[in-house]
Amino acid sequence: MDEIDWSARMIGIKGTRGVGKTTFLLQYAKEYYDIEDKRCLYINMNNFYFQGRGIADFAGEFYKQGGRVLLIDQVFKQFDWSHELRRCYDLYPRLKIVFCGSSVMRLKRENPELGDIVKSYNLRGFSFREYLNLCTGSDFRSVTLDEIIRHKDILVAEILSKVNPQRYFADYIHHGFYPLFREHADYAENLLKSMNMTTEVDILMIKQIELKYLTKIKKLFYLLAVAGPQAPNISQLAQEIQTSRATVMNYIKYLADARLINIIYPVGMKFPKKPTKVMLHNPNLYQAIFPINFDVQTQMETFFVNTMWKDHKVNQAGKELFYTIDGEKHFKVCAATDIPRYGSNGMLYCQYTDNKCGENVIPLWLLGFLY
Repeated sequence: MDEIDWSARMIGIKGTRGVGKTTFLLQYAKEYYDIEDKRCLYINMNNFYFQGRGIADFAGEFYKQGGRVLLIDQVFKQFDWSHELRRCYDLYPRLKIVFCGSSVMRLKRENPELGDIVKSYNLRGFSFREYLNLCTGSDFRSVTLDEIIRHKDILVAEILSKVNPQRYFADYIHHGFYPLFREHADYAENLLKSMNMTTEVDILMIKQIELKYLTKIKKLFYLLAVAGPQAPNISQLAQEIQTSRATVMNYIKYLADARLINIIYPVGMKFPKKPTKVMLHNPNLYQAIFPINFDVQTQMETFFVNTMWKDHKVNQAGKELFYTIDGEKHFKVCAATDIPRYGSNGMLYCQYTDNKCGENVIPLWLLGFLY
């Protein structure tokens, strides 16, 4: 909430299912408006009422009655939603709209009428820092990558004086990314439901894909997940799901937009080129999709890429065993025993075995403090 420019009249919050977008809207209402204050209203486009009434029409009546802040959940469920939001912006100059939608939405690229009026933000799952704060009652601040590289010893000592992060890191890798873990229910089962809803509703509805192709998208996602982090064989995948290479690439992009996978390219390359690595978006997803294939290295690299993506550019060339961050810094994720004793050639080693750090060694969990 602190990162958002609340003075803007049109604010879009995107995020994958399960990260807490609805809670975010309701928390905003609770913090800024009394429960009896009729100037702020939360509505959900899942309500069948809005099948017979457009957003702009409803907003106009709300505005006339003194309404000034309209919080709209699941906005993409409304037909022609971007045009409706534009009408609201033009017709009701004192009305602020904060809307939530799927991460699959490309707000400005695919909805040019909103391009010059909407401020867009991505709501992510919990960072390791946020998870640690929730579990221990701590109040650790976020740090920048530059701070971590320059002052890792001081930061690690400060954190260790209050809590041992290694005790919580494995649990975070298993179930800490989504707020679902705070519910008294089967985490993996709830996560599977969210993932299915993402493919069955968000991707199909927003990308205007026919239902008959759903099984192909789901099968592709599963094949990518069980293959582990590697360069995808596009021809083989096309044969497996019985479609064209171009369609496979489009589906991979949709899955990445949906925050189900991450696609990684060498420096200077991007979609629609073939990626050099595809991996799941965050390590929790492995527990829900393929828990018996528990590969520590895969999960730790997935954590690294996921936590870096928020504010940094992540690249990797074909056979490189390290990641390039922001086009210049080289990081390798490994166990402490795999770090060479002499010479690093400018490499920074993110080790996940213990809390030790050194001149070119960072405990992997510390990168979980980047946001």
